[in-house]
Amino acid sequence: MLLRTFAVTLAALVMSTCASVGETIKVTLQLPENHYLAQNWRDFGDIVSQKTVGDLKVQLFPSAELFKDNQVPSAVGTGAVEAGSASLVQYAAAVPAVNVVSLPFLLDNEIKLKKATAPGSRLRQILDEAILKATNNRVLWWQSYGRNIYLSKGAPLIKPDDFIGKRVRTYGQVQDWTVEALGGIPMRVSGSQQYLAYESGSVDVGMTATTGVETRELYKVMDTLTLSHDSAVEFVAVMNNDFFERLSDEKQQAILDAAAQVEAQLAGFVHADEAAAADRLRGKMSVITLTEPQRAAFRAATAGVRKRFLDLSGDTGKAVLGAAESL
Repeated sequence: MLLRTFAVTLAALVMSTCASVGETIKVTLQLPENHYLAQNWRDFGDIVSQKTVGDLKVQLFPSAELFKDNQVPSAVGTGAVEAGSASLVQYAAAVPAVNVVSLPFLLDNEIKLKKATAPGSRLRQILDEAILKATNNRVLWWQSYGRNIYLSKGAPLIKPDDFIGKRVRTYGQVQDWTVEALGGIPMRVSGSQQYLAYESGSVDVGMTATTGVETRELYKVMDTLTLSHDSAVEFVAVMNNDFFERLSDEKQQAILDAAAQVEAQLAGFVHADEAAAADRLRGKMSVITLTEPQRAAFRAATAGVRKRFLDLSGDTGKAVLGAAESL
């Protein structure tokens, strides 16, 4: 009887201790801790901790410390880590339709881009549901990373022929197709490995977003930035769905409320910061803006990429492309 009482008391003590310590949500990030997407997660963690009175805490692992970008969907889906951020195109193997945001010159201005990626948009509803079903990754919110740009050494990239024979860093299938349409040679390089790839000369042309050039200090190894703005670079903040589902209703709601709040904060910041980052980089490298005739030449050269997208992505691809084209 005494032993049983001791066991019950010990179990209660352990449960009490666990409750007081709380639960930690580990988050894998590709970007350095000084990037605004890392700050976006810190803001999320602060809100969740406040709403749950410290019962849920967020711990960040930046700069691909835990997993590289192409490993995030599997790592989160299997529960190897509770949450993370990854480029949307990393889900293309499971959901080819996510490539819609990468189609060159589809979302070719800020108004279309904001409408397509707004919470509750038809495009997002289709993709978020498909990602959850295929990967067990629950999309909490979208994190805009800006628009695609190109990096080079010695000369800008202002016409399609400038890509012929060049080895171009890519980060997804549509980016591969785009480079092939321009006559270049696509080479997959993870975000965290860009600096070394450019420094060593293993690739000739870089592909990323403007803010990434600054936070990763890519201006030290590439001297020319061409603001092509030909496609969107979107990240998604995701959580293992099993982890989410086993939380109490109150904690789930705290997570959803925090996600909505930090996404709203981010939406008002990204495009302004993208322009500001370009201005800051002008003092460190040559920054080129394509003219409308130059953009038209790139648009014509890459027109066939949409057909390749539709051939691969089926009905879901057709649905999201229709949603984007209707904006």
